[in-house]
Amino acid sequence: MVVTHTLEGLLPADVLGRQDPELAEILIGELDRQSTTLQLIAAENFTSPAVLAALGSPLANKYAEGYPGARHHGGCEIVDVAERIAVERAKALFGAEHANVQSHSGSSAVLAAYAALLRPGDTVLAMGLPHGGHLTHGSPANFSGRWFDFVGYGVDPESGLIDYDQVLALARTRRPKAIVCGSISYPRHIDYGAFKDVAEEVGAYLIADAAHPIGLVAGGAAPSPVPYADIVCATTHKVLRGPRGGMLLCGAELAERVDRAVFPFTQGGAQMHTIAAKAVAFGEAATPAFTAYAHQVVVNARVLARGLAAEGLTVSTGGTDTHLLTVDPAPLGVDARTARGRLAAAGMVLDTCALPHPDVRGLRLGTAAVTTQGMGEVEMSRIAVLFAEALREESAGRQVREEVRELTGRFPPYPV
Repeated sequence: MVVTHTLEGLLPADVLGRQDPELAEILIGELDRQSTTLQLIAAENFTSPAVLAALGSPLANKYAEGYPGARHHGGCEIVDVAERIAVERAKALFGAEHANVQSHSGSSAVLAAYAALLRPGDTVLAMGLPHGGHLTHGSPANFSGRWFDFVGYGVDPESGLIDYDQVLALARTRRPKAIVCGSISYPRHIDYGAFKDVAEEVGAYLIADAAHPIGLVAGGAAPSPVPYADIVCATTHKVLRGPRGGMLLCGAELAERVDRAVFPFTQGGAQMHTIAAKAVAFGEAATPAFTAYAHQVVVNARVLARGLAAEGLTVSTGGTDTHLLTVDPAPLGVDARTARGRLAAAGMVLDTCALPHPDVRGLRLGTAAVTTQGMGEVEMSRIAVLFAEALREESAGRQVREEVRELTGRFPPYPV
């Protein structure tokens, strides 16, 4: 199936195509790439046209430093309403007493959480980067590793599961000011209650970095960290299917500290078009359709995990509870970097990641985007077969690419 993509419906009257055809061609090219390849990056998704409309709205023109009713610029009476709607929808969606929706990204949300609770030099316990921790969990190249003393906990090398005994032992020994629970590649539900017990025993704050599972939480397909964590940091894209951005959730007692940590401490003016798009996404996530979607994401991930295991790949933790899974392609005779290249050539876009075993890298993939496109268990089983075919024989890439093109042609992310 050959599909010709245009910007009609995504941009009013194709105004960009008339004014700047060079950039319009780039946008069309990216739309074509997204529409004809399998988007298996666990951190990506397709937003709705309504979210895109808010992002491209006149709210992009408005400067709005501060918060609703207390801005540093005039003319904010309309955008104040938009932010209040986003805040109220986030609070209702996640059962939080307070929400800050201004963070520009998940990383800036984590920075604000640290700023609200910590001082430079404080000790923080978080998942180590080799085990699936994020850059903001203590990387020496990141502000977190430069400003705080991070201690890393890990996962059991055999099971791939978080070693909660190690978490407790490290907390008792190092007495951290804060404990961070969250990962960029952990396929199982995190036991927030266990982390809360450890934090309370050693007198530490608990920060949940829920960037990956927060969309599943919204749809009732994953446990919520909100009742346990002092601050929850999250992104508004990924499974949540909103614009690229961040948010923070907390109790009323930390509301002022969190807000001041975002503005004026770590950020300036809020991006009001993005905040409006977040409000749209929160509204979508509160619907029964999104609940069904979130559960289907998990079903699809489990089917894909079983299919890849049946094809001979090693699936970390033996499966998944979430939208993501990590696999080792070594049993098929290729390393992770080579595998990613072969899969890319075959039209399957994903990432490499650290695996529980020392100095071993694997592949991280997720089902959020393909589920948004309407794919289900049948398609996941087919993807697993195509995945393995592309890895076993480099020469199979061209044939697999054509099959991927045919598959995606039946499930366009933005039907014309």
